Amino acid sequence: MPELPEVESIANRLRMGSEQHPPLIGERILSAQVLWQRSVAHPSPETFIQKLKGQTIGDIRRRGKFLVIDLAGLTLLIHLRMSGDLWVESVSQPIAPHSRVCFDLSQNLRLTFHDPRKFGRVWLLEDPNEVLRELGPEPFDPLLNAEVFSQRLRKLHRQLKPLLLDQRFLAGLGNIYTDEALHCAGLHPLMSSNQLSLAQAARLLACIREVLGEGIRRNGASIDWVYRGGDLQNYFRVYQRTGLPCPRCGTPIERITVGQRGTHFCPECQPLAP
Repeated sequence: MPELPEVESIANRLRMGSEQHPPLIGERILSAQVLWQRSVAHPSPETFIQKLKGQTIGDIRRRGKFLVIDLAGLTLLIHLRMSGDLWVESVSQPIAPHSRVCFDLSQNLRLTFHDPRKFGRVWLLEDPNEVLRELGPEPFDPLLNAEVFSQRLRKLHRQLKPLLLDQRFLAGLGNIYTDEALHCAGLHPLMSSNQLSLAQAARLLACIREVLGEGIRRNGASIDWVYRGGDLQNYFRVYQRTGLPCPRCGTPIERITVGQRGTHFCPECQPLAP
């Protein structure tokens, strides 16, 4: 699933443009097509198409794992879920298989929500907080310092891995970057959050920011066949490295299941305290 760095990279590419297409800021939406009706979570597909016609893209940003596209009095939210991506192409190109929602833009461009597994969702809302209000703070929020983060951890008696995946606790982390951050911090994924000292909490917050920052610099990771991002997968510390040596100590990386999620860690660098 695309996580914070992948979504940030997509937002940057759409906002700033690339070698293949110009920036989309200021582009006018001439029309929209809904090719898989369940991809539109709100409103109805008919209303969605009607309200988008003639809208101009004001800004493109990220909140948690959501892409946020500002329009005039409306906000387009896109959650990529397992396999979603956004493509910019010429309107003269045939619509590709697995395209779920298409937006025809000025300058003969098409913005396509591509989603092979059909789990992604799109919302068109007057108030995006109807969806976003449940999200926790952003990992890079300057108000989220070590003391605040430690207090949030200690208030809860939850295992670290599921807690960090909880978007209500911290927005944007997924399986990849949680495993990477816990290894960086030397913390076992099953450790209880209320057991962390202030120093450990500070280290964990710094590591979360470090691995997310590295992910953004490398345009994220290419994940399986469904999402093609950057090249962070070539620099993973533990994720999907079961049996390979830990880059810090050489101990083979182990894999366990935590909350139905495959979890990778080093038993030497990340011991579970009794």
